[in-house]
Amino acid sequence: MSDEEWYYSLTDGRVVTADEGVRAADRLGPYPDRETAARALEIARERTEANDRADREWKGNDDSDDED
Repeated sequence: MSDEEWYYSLTDGRVVTADEGVRAADRLGPYPDRETAARALEIARERTEANDRADREWKGNDDSDDED
């Protein structure tokens, strides 16, 4: 297993390492491996959906059909 960290480049959709010159503001990560970094957008979507559900539950509105 490598100690290298992997990122997803938002500018061109590539999986990159930190030394490939992609600005920190233009990448997601770090991820532990290339395969996980390739799923960065899917992971971000899942986390956003989970946070949205938690917010609705916290507010007492757990209606999953509610779209703000």
